Amino acid sequence: MSDFDYDLFVIGGGSGGVRAARVAAGETGAKVALAEESRYGGTCVIRGCVPKKLMVFASEYAGMPAAARANGWDIPDGTFDWSVFQGKLHAELDRLEGIYRKLLAGSGVETFDARATLKDAHTVELSTGETKTAKHILIATGGRPVRPDAVNANLGLVSDDIFDLPRLPKSVLIVGGGYIACEFACILNGLGVEVTQFYRGAQILRGFDDEARGLIAEQMKASGIDLHLGTEIVEMCREADLDETRDAPVEVRDFAAAAEAPSGPDGQPISVKSTSGQRRSFDAVFFATGRRPNTDGLGLEALGIEVGRDGAIPVDDYSQTAVPSVYAIGDVTNRVNLTPVAIREGMAFVETVFKGNPTPVDHELIPSAVFTQPEFGSIGQTEEEARDKGPIEVYCTSFSPMQSAFAERSDRVLMKLIVCADTRRVLGCHIVAPGAGEMIQLAGIAVKMGATKEDFDRTVAVHPTMSEEIVTMRTPMRKS
Repeated sequence: MSDFDYDLFVIGGGSGGVRAARVAAGETGAKVALAEESRYGGTCVIRGCVPKKLMVFASEYAGMPAAARANGWDIPDGTFDWSVFQGKLHAELDRLEGIYRKLLAGSGVETFDARATLKDAHTVELSTGETKTAKHILIATGGRPVRPDAVNANLGLVSDDIFDLPRLPKSVLIVGGGYIACEFACILNGLGVEVTQFYRGAQILRGFDDEARGLIAEQMKASGIDLHLGTEIVEMCREADLDETRDAPVEVRDFAAAAEAPSGPDGQPISVKSTSGQRRSFDAVFFATGRRPNTDGLGLEALGIEVGRDGAIPVDDYSQTAVPSVYAIGDVTNRVNLTPVAIREGMAFVETVFKGNPTPVDHELIPSAVFTQPEFGSIGQTEEEARDKGPIEVYCTSFSPMQSAFAERSDRVLMKLIVCADTRRVLGCHIVAPGAGEMIQLAGIAVKMGATKEDFDRTVAVHPTMSEEIVTMRTPMRKS
């Protein structure tokens, strides 16, 4: 008989933690428990990927009436009803959370709707007052959005707040230039909100291919987003608190969460002064300036697990911490913060610990998508990264797709391959186009397998499609 209550105790009910718990219990017969202090499904299902993508779908209908009329349809413009959409959104999230709970129960995982913290290397303490022991403990508590450390930053929204807004603001300032900032800029713009975006850097989507992110920025501006690069907030406050004689804000630190009303805690517009010297008012300010692992108060330090400066839990290639019985996966480790990666890490953990098959986590050549409008799909090295490592050839084309050209719209797409000049292997693939997320999933298989440019060339094109350009580009645009 085991000396522990469980073989595995998982802290966190997001996608990674749930998958690890289910597989360990269902496929190996391990006795497993899981604790979740909020909602099952975690960031992705409840306040991230899923609700965001549903908002993407909703926002894309804005341009459809005009496109339909350009194709001969007599369709009038419509209006968007946030309350109708939000009701269906919350119902869908409730349904998905129910599925997660059923999957855990069906696998024999015991669940606790409680916060769990570490008491020692084999013991967790629940907020219900219970104490449970386990041979292995897996931390999968994810991450959270953070506001900047600035005066009155509490007046701003973060991504968790967006889905619960009682109404959409008429105008919004989005601060940030990463994928979350850019995706929500496109979403809210599509839903009829007047969107301004500040980013302190020289170009949005830092870390992605320069040519691709440049095209996305151009298309965002063409769609009506007021994008300001090299720009930051200097001051912000409620418009009602602005001292007109001094043009200086009054500091406010004790208001309720901004999610209670889209234009500040009491419905007042928010006044913002930027580094350009301009002062403007917005119904809402949305900070998309970073995320932080959820490690506060877990009891890690008492066990000798020192988190990094960013709050992340250090782990080895097998997701094991400095304490042999404690493992961590997903965003709490701040390795590659993507839901499918957390799931893969959870599967590798089960293979290693419960199936006796030591399996390191593979973080190489992970395809990803940014759901801006147009979408961006990417895998492998950017042109800039590859150029620094050796001789390359760049195959690239940008054009107006058939559907857009026929409707006389200015949309453009980009197809780009980065090829090693010596081995001919495709090092990177970057696509800016409607449906780029779907395309990059399939292109990712070829790149992961080590396909060469000639392998792409030997593939017959599917015509007429946008994606056929990936296999018809014969002459490199540049070499370096």
